[in-house]
Amino acid sequence: MAAPLVEVVEHLVSGIVEHPDDVEVRAKQTRRGDLFEVRVNPSDLGKVIGRQGRTATAIRKVAGAIAGSGGARIDFVDVDRQR
Repeated sequence: MAAPLVEVVEHLVSGIVEHPDDVEVRAKQTRRGDLFEVRVNPSDLGKVIGRQGRTATAIRKVAGAIAGSGGARIDFVDVDRQR
C-alpha cells in the first residue's frame, strides 16, 4: 500500500510548492507503522506546513484516509537536513 500513497502525497505536495522538482517522498517501515518522509526545498517548508499547521494536517488526513485502518505518519523536512 505504500507505493500508491507515496505517489498521492508527492502529487499533493508538488501542487503546493514553488519548487516541485525538489519534492521527494520516502516510505519507511517503523515499529509504529508506515512513516512517509516528505522532503521539500527549504523555502517551501512554510507552505507545506501552512498557518498553524493546517496544510500539513490536511495532507495527513488525506493520506490517512487512503491508508485505511493501518494509518500513516508523515514527517515534513527540508532537503538541506541530513538524512
